[in-house]
Formats: sequence, C-alpha cells, structure tokens
Amino acid sequence: MQKNDILTLTADALGADLEGVCRHEGMAVFVPGLLPGETARVRIVKVEKRYAFGRLEAPPETPSPDRRAVDCPAYPRCGGCTGRHMRYEATLEAKRQQVADCFRRIGQLTVDVPPVAGMADPSAYRNKTSLPVGGTADAPFVGFFAPRSHAIIPIDRCPNAMPPADDLCRAVLAWMKRCSVASYNEETHTGLMRHIVIRVNRKRQAMVTLAVNGTSIPDAKGLWAALSPLGAVSLILTENRERTNVILGRNFRTLFGQDTLEDMLCGLTFDLSPAAFFQVNPQQTEVLYQTALDFAQLRPTDRLCDVYCGAGTISLMMARHCQQVLGIEIVPQAIENAKKNARRNGIANADFRCGAAEDVLPRLVDEGLRPDVIVIDPPRKGVDEAVIAAIAKAGPRRVVYVSCNVATQARDAARLCALGYTLDKVQPVDMFCWTSGVECVVSFSKANTPI
Repeated sequence: MQKNDILTLTADALGADLEGVCRHEGMAVFVPGLLPGETARVRIVKVEKRYAFGRLEAPPETPSPDRRAVDCPAYPRCGGCTGRHMRYEATLEAKRQQVADCFRRIGQLTVDVPPVAGMADPSAYRNKTSLPVGGTADAPFVGFFAPRSHAIIPIDRCPNAMPPADDLCRAVLAWMKRCSVASYNEETHTGLMRHIVIRVNRKRQAMVTLAVNGTSIPDAKGLWAALSPLGAVSLILTENRERTNVILGRNFRTLFGQDTLEDMLCGLTFDLSPAAFFQVNPQQTEVLYQTALDFAQLRPTDRLCDVYCGAGTISLMMARHCQQVLGIEIVPQAIENAKKNARRNGIANADFRCGAAEDVLPRLVDEGLRPDVIVIDPPRKGVDEAVIAAIAKAGPRRVVYVSCNVATQARDAARLCALGYTLDKVQPVDMFCWTSGVECVVSFSKANTPI
C-alpha cells in the first residue's frame, strides 16, 4: 500500500474519532466519514508502519442506515465536529462502545456500560465559542481550524453555538471591515485581531472577549454600540503578542459593561471571568454532576474531598448534601473564584486549598485527613500516582471519578482496584454532541480486603 493508491474498502468498525476502520492486507486503514458496513473508493493519504489513513473518493456504494444528511456547510472540513454524518443515536452508541473498550482493553476491567446520557435536542448547546480570525481587512472572516492544521475554515454560523454567538461574530466582522482592522497572520506575526471568544449564559447574555496582537482597538465605542443590542453585556480586551497557540493573553481589560458574566448551574450562581473554566454544555453538565452526586451516596455527616476542584462547581453542589467539603486545585484564580462563589451562594461548609494535588493531598492525608468520600475530576492526563496512593491511604468509603478522557480514566481505575477498591458503576454523558468526546462518571467502593 502506498500514498495515493485508490482502493475499494469496507469499514467494519468505528475508531476513537468516529472514523471508519477498514482492513487491507492485514493493515488497518482509518477513513473519516465511512460508517461500519459501508463500502467505498478510498484514496490513501498517509501510510505508517502498521496502519494508514484514507480519504473518501466517492460516496459509499450503499449508505448505512446510520448515515444522515449533513446539516452544516462547513462539515467535514471544519475540525469542530466528527460525527455530523451520523444519526445522533449512532454517535451515542459509538461512545458507549468506546467506554466499554477502554475499560476492557486498558483497564483490564469488565464493566456494564449503560447507554450514554444524551440530549433530546443536541443543537445550540455550547455556551462558549472561540473563533480564530482570518481574511483581510476588507474581507475578514471567522472559522475553525481544519483537522491537524492551522488553516481556518470560514463559517457563517455554528449549529453547536448558543445564540446570540453567531450574530455577535458577524457584528465584530462588520466592525473590522468598517474600521479596516487587519486579522492576525501567524507566519508574519502581523495583524491585530487573533480570536473572538464569546461566552453565553442561560439568559442569552454574552461576554465578548477579543484577543488582539496589540494594546487597543479602533472605535471601541462603535463596536460596543453594535454588540450591546444583540445581548452583549461585556466587551473585554486581552493582549496576546506571543507566538503561541494559546488563545487568551494573561491580562484582561474591560472596555464596556461587566467584568464577569453571571450564570446558573445546579441551582447555584457563578460569576465567570473571561479565563474561568466552566463546562461548555450547561444542560448536560447538570446531568453529569447529578450523576456524580448520586454515585457519591453522601450522608449528612460525611466529609468530602474534591480533588482537582477547579472553580468549585462540584464542591459547592455537593456541599449541600454533607457536613464538610475540602477542594484542592493548582490554579490560584480558580481557588479565588471558588471562594467567591461559595460566599455568593451562602455556602459556609466548603474550604479550598491551592496547590498541586500530588503535593497537597498526600500531605493532608499524612496529617490525618480521612474523608468519607473523595471526588476526582482531573485534567486529560489523568490522576497522578501520588494522588492515587494518598486516596488508598486515606481509605474513603467511596471514590467518584469524573473524566473527559476515558483512556486515562480506565488506566487509573485499574490502579484503584489494585489498591483495594471495587468498581461499581459507570455512566457516560454526552457533553460534546457530534464529536467523539464523552464524559464519564465512575464510582468505586472500598473493598473488604485490607489496603
């Protein structure tokens, strides 16, 4: 098999990114857009030692029953989605199978994986949209980066974005054209506008943050006059002059409106700064957190430790169901947000410590911390081994693990089971509709065997 070969291939499974997995002369060939059972002509675009990548040259000979008409003109060139050619129910089943496969293959654990908790209407669900700016001062555009590249695929609307994000983007582009504002060029490091970041709350109010390669923008007042009637309550500038892929700069300046955006989650109120982490799908986040709460089986006298607590969303939601909560997080701004959110919601039984989980939790356990329940919601790389050892030493009655990376979650599950815990339940939640991403909640109970 060589690059540019054209083969007739049949997919027999889906890969981790919802691509079709075919076989040719014993080698796996990954073909985006091809569904299991479909046969199509495929051009080989890359060949590795043990696998290859292909591209559809023509539609499948006989479409799968799971194929549907694509509802976005930018798909699949845009890298935002990988499953818009599939029925939504088929994406959910693919994610369920992905979770089961990871626990079996990586964790060597057999677990019953129930159907993924999906959305009744999987559209306009994202409360945050970050769009790179391209084009010229006379014809600017926004879009998403194509897969594995920094080529911007222009879009006029995103079916995943909550309103009024699309309208606000168009207003910024109209202002750029009127004021001859140049878009940023990565190669020459010139041009002003790098990214438009829009965060929307459930009241359809929006914070508009402009990431710029400079210190100011022309006619900010005129831009605000165009944005505020569309629902913007904040216009914020962040300077980013670095040659980097990072979107936001280190400092933020409010040009007009509020410094933060208020939003609601699980009956609690949160003030969100431009850089604050907040789950992008509020409706499904409530499903995710309610699942974690159900799995925790908290008692009124319980002490809870929330490791990797972020801005304290899980901590504060669970604080209403136990005696005391301790949150641990490495990001100082997130800890300050957590404390502020606790005060705002009148929650007095939550405390927060700033530091790396692998340093703070072992030290606290050595000093005698013995939580009844521990919740962990780590970054994609998973849980540090020192944290797992500290959990085992603390011996909580239950451990609840929330993750957006099932591969590292399955690995860590095996480690916890080896240290005396039993995996009880798994529940995937579809937070990122039409993509391959899936959040998963797992609960463990302390086994009768000594740790």
